[in-house]
Amino acid sequence: MGKDAKGGGKGKAKQTGGSEDGGAKGKAKGGKASDGLGTCTYVKARHILCEKQGKINEAYKKLQDGWLSNGDKVPPAEFAKIAAEYSECPSGKKGGDLGWFPRGKMAGPFQEVAFNTVVGATSPPFKSTHGYHIILAEGRKN
Repeated sequence: MGKDAKGGGKGKAKQTGGSEDGGAKGKAKGGKASDGLGTCTYVKARHILCEKQGKINEAYKKLQDGWLSNGDKVPPAEFAKIAAEYSECPSGKKGGDLGWFPRGKMAGPFQEVAFNTVVGATSPPFKSTHGYHIILAEGRKN
């Protein structure tokens, strides 16, 4: 009976092929698609950043009143106007445009939302270490 239990040792041999696990160490820098955030490597996005939750909620209300509550997508040019008015990030002057950025460049929650927001969609407000954000995802590529 005990001999059959040895068959479980086969799993260990397979793990040698998993030497790719070394990539987990580099996850903080630029973990690849294994981090569960989809398969794209780059996202193009705009955002609005506010230190105070009340201010980000005001900006989001404008987006809701203009488009989101009707089920419409926010046009990037309109998002840019609201970003220029509300965002406290230097990118606000450029309509919140962050351009293309790779996985691993942005802080945890920001990256997670950016890589999980469908292209053309606007995220609800969320908190990161920098304050409160709203993201408009504009593109994805590998």
